[in-house]
Amino acid sequence: MPARACPQSLCAVLLFLALAGGVPLTAQAGRGEDGILRILYWQAPSILNPYLSGGTKDIEAASLVLEPLARFDETGRIVPWLAETVPTQENGGINADRTRITWRLRDGLKWSDGSPVTAEDIRFTWRYCTAEGGGCAQAEKFAGVADVSVVDPRTVTVIFDAPRPYPYGPFVGAAAPILQKAQFTGCLGPRAPGCTEANFAPVGTGPFTVAEFRPNDVVRYLANPHYREPAKPAFGEAVLKGGGGAAAAARAVLETGEFDYAWNLQLAPDVLGAMAASGRGRLVSAFGTMVERIVINFTDPDPALGDARSTRAHPHPVLSDRRVRRALSMAIDRAILTEIGYGRAGRVTCNLVPAPEIYASDSNRACREQDLAGAAALLEKAGWTDSDGDGTRERNGRELRLTFQTSTNAVRQDFQAVIKQWWRTIGVETDLRNIDASVFFGSDPGSPDTFQKFFADVQMFAGTFDGTDPQAYLANWTCDEAPQPGNQWQGSNIGRWCDPEYDALVAEMAGTARIEERAALARRLNDMIVQDHAVLPLVDRGRVSAVAADLGGVRLNTWDSELWNIADWHRTGE
Repeated sequence: MPARACPQSLCAVLLFLALAGGVPLTAQAGRGEDGILRILYWQAPSILNPYLSGGTKDIEAASLVLEPLARFDETGRIVPWLAETVPTQENGGINADRTRITWRLRDGLKWSDGSPVTAEDIRFTWRYCTAEGGGCAQAEKFAGVADVSVVDPRTVTVIFDAPRPYPYGPFVGAAAPILQKAQFTGCLGPRAPGCTEANFAPVGTGPFTVAEFRPNDVVRYLANPHYREPAKPAFGEAVLKGGGGAAAAARAVLETGEFDYAWNLQLAPDVLGAMAASGRGRLVSAFGTMVERIVINFTDPDPALGDARSTRAHPHPVLSDRRVRRALSMAIDRAILTEIGYGRAGRVTCNLVPAPEIYASDSNRACREQDLAGAAALLEKAGWTDSDGDGTRERNGRELRLTFQTSTNAVRQDFQAVIKQWWRTIGVETDLRNIDASVFFGSDPGSPDTFQKFFADVQMFAGTFDGTDPQAYLANWTCDEAPQPGNQWQGSNIGRWCDPEYDALVAEMAGTARIEERAALARRLNDMIVQDHAVLPLVDRGRVSAVAADLGGVRLNTWDSELWNIADWHRTGE
C-alpha cells in the first residue's frame, strides 16, 4: 500500500501518529546546509557491499552510497534512478520475445571520486556477482542472464538465456546496485570477501560517501560533492549508529530527541504509543511483504561434523521428518504471538508471500488455529514417545530436544519463551539462544553465529522482498541457493530445503508472461514451502520506524530501502 495511506487498524493502535511524509514539505536547503542527520539502526551494519550480505541492515546502510538503475517507490512502482527511463516493450527497451532489456544511463553521471559512470561498470557488476568461486548474496537477481552487452558508453543490453516476462531483476532495487569497476576489479570470485577497503567504503553515485566505517558500530557519511542534484542532500553529514536495542532506538527519537530516525521498531504497540506521546517525534508505518518466520534446518548442525556441519552431506536426524515439522507448526498460536508482539501492526499469516493480493495464497489457513492435541498425536504416530515420564519425548534413545536461535530483541525473546512452552506441552524440549543482531545478520564467513551458517535446529527472523513481483524472492528456495562453505555461506536458501519440482516451477515462472499465470505459479511455490513446513510463517509485520518532528521528506518504503529517498530529507524548521 502507499506509505501515505494509513491503514485504519494501524492508526488506531498507534493513536494519533502520522505516517511517512506526513510533515508538510518546506523549501529545500542547499547541499549540506542542514548539518548532521543522525540515524539509528539497532541492528548495526557489518559491511557496505550488498552483494556480500543478505541482511537488510547492510543493504540499507549501503543504499546511501550505492544505487541501482531503477528502484521501487513507496507504492511499489518501478521508477528510473541511474537510468533515464524504465525500459518497456512500449518504449522499445524490451524486445519482442523478452530475451533482451536495454538500459541507458542518465547523461553526466559521476562516481563520488569524480570519474564518469559508464556501461562498463554495469557489465562489471554482473560479472562480479556471477564470478566463479564467489558467494554473491544476490545471485538470484542475475539468474538466467547470459550476458550484459555494452552498446555504447551509456547503454547496456541484458541478454537472458530464455524469455523473461519480468526482466527487472538485474540492477533494480537496493539489493542490486551498480559497483565501480575500477574499485572492484581485483575482487572477483573467492577474492571478494578480502577486499576490505572496497567492501567497507565503496565508491558510489548516491547522495553520500563513506567517511568512516566501524563494522557493527557506526558509519559516518559525508555529502557526495559529485551527486547529480546540485542542492542535495540537504545534510552535509549523516551518522548511522548501530547496536543497542529497539526500545533504546525508539526512545532516542521519540523521547530524548538525540536521533532523527530510528529503523524497524520491533516493539509492542503500547510501548511505542507511550513514547510518542512526548511529541518529539512521530511514527511512520506501512504494511508490505515482511513476514516473521521460523526456518527449519534440514541439515545436521552437530559440531562433531566439523566442516560438514549444517551442510547437505548430513540430513537433519529429527527435522527431516515432515510429521515433526508439522507438529511444531500446529503447536503455535500465531494470534497470541501477533497480539503480544505487534498488536494491530501485525497480522497472522500462513504464507511467505502475504502481498500483493494476487500472489497471496488462500490455501493455508489451517495454521491460524493452534492444535496442541493434534500436534502431540502426530509426534506419537511418528514414534516419539515419553517412555520415562519426564515430559520430553524420545525415540531410539534420542531425546526430542531442539536448539532455537534468533537475534537479540525483546519481542523475539518473548516469542521464544511462549513457543518453548507450547513445544514443551507436546513433549519437545527447547534450548533457547539469542545472538546480537549485528552478528546474527552479519556477513562474516568465519563467524559461527550468522543466520546463514545456521548452527541450530530452528531459527526465527523476518524476511521480505523488494518490489511487488516475488519471482526472485521465491527463487531463494531453489536447491543451489543453499549456503555452504563453497559459496562462503552466502546462499539464500537458509534452511537447505531442496525439491527439484520446486526448482522446475521457479524456472517455469521465470518464463511465464501473463500476470494471472505468474500469480498462480507464485501461489503454488509458496504452498510447496509452507505445506512441507520447511518454513513456518508467523506474523505479517507492518514496518514501523520513528522520525523526529522536524525531519521532512521521509516517505516510508516497504518495497525498497527505507532510506531510498534520503537525498530528499531535510529540516522543516519546526
